[in-house]
Amino acid sequence: MKNTIQHLTKRQWIIWGGLLLIIVFVIFNKDIVVSLLHGDINEVQLFLERNIGYALFFMALVMLIQNSFTIFPLILVITINISLFGFINGFLWSWFTSVIASIIVLYGVRYVFQEIIIEKFNISLIEKVDANGFAYVLQGRLFPFIPTSLINILSGLSTIRIVPFTIATAIGNFLYFFVLALIPAGILSSDVDEYVIFGIIFATILIYYLVKYVKHKKKSTEKVESLD
Repeated sequence: MKNTIQHLTKRQWIIWGGLLLIIVFVIFNKDIVVSLLHGDINEVQLFLERNIGYALFFMALVMLIQNSFTIFPLILVITINISLFGFINGFLWSWFTSVIASIIVLYGVRYVFQEIIIEKFNISLIEKVDANGFAYVLQGRLFPFIPTSLINILSGLSTIRIVPFTIATAIGNFLYFFVLALIPAGILSSDVDEYVIFGIIFATILIYYLVKYVKHKKKSTEKVESLD
Protein backbone atom coordinates (compact mmCIF):
# COMPACT_ATOMS: atom_id res chain seq x y z
CA MET A 1 0.00 0.00 0.00
CA LYS A 2 2.82 2.40 0.93
CA ASN A 3 4.64 1.64 -2.34
CA THR A 4 1.46 2.41 -4.30
CA ILE A 5 1.07 5.77 -2.57
CA GLN A 6 4.71 6.65 -3.12
CA HIS A 7 4.50 5.93 -6.85
CA LEU A 8 1.51 8.18 -7.46
CA THR A 9 2.39 10.94 -9.94
CA LYS A 10 1.58 14.59 -9.38
CA ARG A 11 -1.32 14.33 -11.86
CA GLN A 12 -2.71 11.31 -10.03
CA TRP A 13 -2.46 13.11 -6.68
CA ILE A 14 -4.48 15.99 -8.12
CA ILE A 15 -7.18 13.67 -9.47
CA TRP A 16 -7.46 11.68 -6.24
CA GLY A 17 -7.54 14.93 -4.29
CA GLY A 18 -10.34 16.24 -6.50
CA LEU A 19 -12.31 13.03 -6.01
CA LEU A 20 -11.93 13.34 -2.23
CA LEU A 21 -13.07 16.98 -2.44
CA ILE A 22 -16.25 15.93 -4.27
CA ILE A 23 -17.02 13.24 -1.68
CA VAL A 24 -16.55 15.68 1.21
CA PHE A 25 -18.62 18.31 -0.59
CA VAL A 26 -21.50 15.89 -1.16
CA ILE A 27 -21.44 14.80 2.50
CA PHE A 28 -21.64 18.39 3.77
CA ASN A 29 -24.39 19.26 1.27
CA LYS A 30 -26.37 16.04 1.43
CA ASP A 31 -29.74 17.79 1.86
CA ILE A 32 -29.43 19.83 -1.34
CA VAL A 33 -27.97 16.82 -3.18
CA VAL A 34 -31.01 14.77 -2.16
CA SER A 35 -33.30 17.57 -3.44
CA LEU A 36 -31.38 17.50 -6.70
CA LEU A 37 -31.75 13.73 -6.99
CA HIS A 38 -35.51 14.13 -6.45
CA GLY A 39 -35.68 16.81 -9.12
CA ASP A 40 -36.89 19.48 -6.68
CA ILE A 41 -35.79 22.54 -8.66
CA ASN A 42 -37.49 25.06 -6.37
CA GLU A 43 -35.72 23.74 -3.27
CA VAL A 44 -32.35 23.78 -5.03
CA GLN A 45 -32.95 27.30 -6.31
CA LEU A 46 -33.95 28.62 -2.86
CA PHE A 47 -30.78 27.16 -1.39
CA LEU A 48 -28.36 28.40 -4.07
CA GLU A 49 -29.71 31.83 -4.97
CA ARG A 50 -28.50 33.21 -1.62
CA ASN A 51 -24.89 33.12 -2.87
CA ILE A 52 -24.22 33.24 -6.61
CA GLY A 53 -20.53 32.44 -6.20
CA TYR A 54 -21.34 29.32 -4.23
CA ALA A 55 -24.04 28.45 -6.77
CA LEU A 56 -21.53 28.59 -9.63
CA PHE A 57 -19.15 26.30 -7.73
CA PHE A 58 -21.91 23.91 -6.69
CA MET A 59 -23.34 23.55 -10.19
CA ALA A 60 -19.86 23.05 -11.63
CA LEU A 61 -19.38 20.10 -9.29
CA VAL A 62 -22.82 18.77 -10.19
CA MET A 63 -21.83 18.87 -13.86
CA LEU A 64 -18.60 17.03 -13.02
CA ILE A 65 -20.58 14.30 -11.26
CA GLN A 66 -23.01 14.14 -14.19
CA ASN A 67 -20.11 13.68 -16.62
CA SER A 68 -18.63 10.95 -14.43
CA PHE A 69 -21.64 8.82 -13.49
CA THR A 70 -24.75 10.39 -15.11
CA ILE A 71 -26.60 10.42 -11.79
CA PHE A 72 -28.44 13.66 -12.53
CA PRO A 73 -30.45 14.16 -15.75
CA LEU A 74 -28.67 16.71 -17.94
CA ILE A 75 -31.89 18.62 -18.61
CA LEU A 76 -32.31 19.06 -14.83
CA VAL A 77 -28.83 20.52 -14.44
CA ILE A 78 -29.37 22.95 -17.32
CA THR A 79 -32.80 23.94 -16.00
CA ILE A 80 -31.36 24.80 -12.57
CA ASN A 81 -28.56 26.83 -14.14
CA ILE A 82 -31.07 28.80 -16.22
CA SER A 83 -33.32 29.40 -13.21
CA LEU A 84 -30.33 30.70 -11.23
CA PHE A 85 -28.38 32.68 -13.82
CA GLY A 86 -30.86 33.43 -16.62
CA PHE A 87 -31.16 31.87 -20.07
CA ILE A 88 -27.90 33.01 -21.69
CA ASN A 89 -25.65 32.80 -18.62
CA GLY A 90 -27.23 29.55 -17.48
CA PHE A 91 -26.75 27.98 -20.89
CA LEU A 92 -23.14 29.19 -21.18
CA TRP A 93 -22.24 28.02 -17.67
CA SER A 94 -23.77 24.60 -18.38
CA TRP A 95 -21.80 24.35 -21.62
CA PHE A 96 -18.49 25.60 -20.22
CA THR A 97 -18.57 23.37 -17.13
CA SER A 98 -19.55 20.36 -19.25
CA VAL A 99 -16.45 20.75 -21.43
CA ILE A 100 -14.15 21.16 -18.40
CA ALA A 101 -15.81 18.22 -16.64
CA SER A 102 -15.40 16.00 -19.72
CA ILE A 103 -11.68 16.77 -19.87
CA ILE A 104 -11.27 16.03 -16.15
CA VAL A 105 -13.03 12.68 -16.49
CA LEU A 106 -10.93 11.76 -19.55
CA TYR A 107 -7.69 12.50 -17.68
CA GLY A 108 -8.94 10.70 -14.58
CA VAL A 109 -9.75 7.55 -16.54
CA ARG A 110 -6.58 7.66 -18.65
CA TYR A 111 -4.05 8.28 -15.89
CA VAL A 112 -5.63 6.87 -12.72
CA PHE A 113 -8.48 4.42 -13.28
CA GLN A 114 -7.63 2.84 -16.65
CA GLU A 115 -6.22 -0.43 -15.29
CA ILE A 116 -9.17 -0.79 -12.93
CA ILE A 117 -12.02 -0.32 -15.41
CA ILE A 118 -10.69 -1.24 -18.87
CA GLU A 119 -11.61 -4.93 -18.43
CA LYS A 120 -15.24 -3.96 -17.84
CA PHE A 121 -15.61 -2.55 -21.37
CA ASN A 122 -15.92 -4.24 -24.73
CA ILE A 123 -12.66 -3.70 -26.60
CA SER A 124 -14.59 -3.12 -29.84
CA LEU A 125 -16.14 0.06 -28.37
CA ILE A 126 -12.71 1.40 -27.49
CA GLU A 127 -11.44 0.54 -30.97
CA LYS A 128 -14.30 2.56 -32.50
CA VAL A 129 -13.14 5.63 -30.61
CA ASP A 130 -9.54 4.92 -31.67
CA ALA A 131 -10.57 4.61 -35.31
CA ASN A 132 -12.95 7.57 -35.58
CA GLY A 133 -11.78 9.86 -32.77
CA PHE A 134 -13.18 13.33 -33.42
CA ALA A 135 -16.15 12.08 -35.46
CA TYR A 136 -17.15 9.52 -32.82
CA VAL A 137 -17.11 12.03 -29.97
CA LEU A 138 -18.89 14.72 -32.00
CA GLN A 139 -21.63 12.32 -33.07
CA GLY A 140 -22.00 11.12 -29.49
CA ARG A 141 -22.44 14.69 -28.25
CA LEU A 142 -24.94 15.69 -30.94
CA PHE A 143 -26.99 12.49 -30.68
CA PRO A 144 -26.56 11.27 -27.10
CA PHE A 145 -27.77 7.71 -27.53
CA ILE A 146 -24.72 6.90 -25.41
CA PRO A 147 -24.58 8.58 -21.97
CA THR A 148 -22.20 11.52 -21.68
CA SER A 149 -20.22 9.80 -18.94
CA LEU A 150 -19.69 6.71 -21.11
CA ILE A 151 -18.31 8.79 -23.98
CA ASN A 152 -15.85 10.41 -21.58
CA ILE A 153 -14.79 7.06 -20.12
CA LEU A 154 -14.37 5.38 -23.52
CA SER A 155 -12.35 8.36 -24.72
CA GLY A 156 -10.13 8.06 -21.66
CA LEU A 157 -9.57 4.38 -22.39
CA SER A 158 -8.79 5.10 -26.04
CA THR A 159 -5.86 6.89 -27.67
CA ILE A 160 -7.81 9.97 -28.80
CA ARG A 161 -5.80 13.15 -28.28
CA ILE A 162 -7.08 15.84 -25.95
CA VAL A 163 -7.36 18.56 -28.64
CA PRO A 164 -9.78 16.79 -31.01
CA PHE A 165 -11.70 15.45 -28.01
CA THR A 166 -12.10 18.95 -26.56
CA ILE A 167 -13.09 20.52 -29.89
CA ALA A 168 -15.65 17.79 -30.64
CA THR A 169 -17.06 18.08 -27.12
CA ALA A 170 -17.23 21.88 -27.24
CA ILE A 171 -19.03 21.95 -30.62
CA GLY A 172 -21.38 19.06 -29.91
CA ASN A 173 -22.31 20.17 -26.40
CA PHE A 174 -22.83 23.78 -27.47
CA LEU A 175 -25.47 22.79 -30.02
CA TYR A 176 -27.09 20.04 -27.95
CA PHE A 177 -27.19 22.12 -24.76
CA PHE A 178 -28.67 25.05 -26.65
CA VAL A 179 -31.57 22.90 -27.80
CA LEU A 180 -32.05 21.47 -24.31
CA ALA A 181 -31.93 24.96 -22.79
CA LEU A 182 -34.90 26.02 -24.91
CA ILE A 183 -37.12 23.45 -23.18
CA PRO A 184 -37.11 25.06 -19.71
CA ALA A 185 -36.77 28.59 -21.07
CA GLY A 186 -39.69 28.16 -23.46
CA ILE A 187 -39.39 29.36 -27.04
CA LEU A 188 -42.06 32.03 -26.54
CA SER A 189 -40.97 33.20 -23.08
CA SER A 190 -39.63 36.66 -22.36
CA ASP A 191 -36.10 35.28 -22.06
CA VAL A 192 -36.07 34.03 -25.63
CA ASP A 193 -36.30 36.60 -28.41
CA GLU A 194 -35.87 36.65 -32.16
CA TYR A 195 -32.11 36.16 -31.83
CA VAL A 196 -32.69 32.84 -30.14
CA ILE A 197 -35.10 31.81 -32.88
CA PHE A 198 -32.39 32.69 -35.38
CA GLY A 199 -29.99 30.65 -33.26
CA ILE A 200 -32.26 27.62 -33.52
CA ILE A 201 -32.28 27.86 -37.29
CA PHE A 202 -28.51 28.35 -37.39
CA ALA A 203 -27.95 25.42 -34.99
CA THR A 204 -30.19 23.17 -37.10
CA ILE A 205 -28.28 24.00 -40.28
CA LEU A 206 -24.93 23.55 -38.53
CA ILE A 207 -25.97 20.20 -37.07
CA TYR A 208 -27.04 19.06 -40.54
CA TYR A 209 -23.64 19.83 -42.05
CA LEU A 210 -21.81 18.39 -39.06
CA VAL A 211 -23.70 15.13 -39.46
CA LYS A 212 -22.75 15.06 -43.14
CA TYR A 213 -19.13 15.65 -42.17
CA VAL A 214 -19.20 12.84 -39.61
CA LYS A 215 -20.70 10.41 -42.13
CA HIS A 216 -18.13 11.42 -44.77
CA LYS A 217 -15.30 11.04 -42.26
CA LYS A 218 -16.57 7.61 -41.25
CA LYS A 219 -16.83 6.42 -44.86
CA SER A 220 -13.32 7.67 -45.59
CA THR A 221 -11.95 5.80 -42.58
CA GLU A 222 -13.74 2.60 -43.55
CA LYS A 223 -12.42 2.92 -47.12
CA VAL A 224 -8.83 3.29 -45.92
CA GLU A 225 -9.23 0.30 -43.59
CA SER A 226 -10.63 -1.84 -46.42
CA LEU A 227 -7.63 -0.97 -48.62
CA ASP A 228 -5.28 -2.00 -45.82
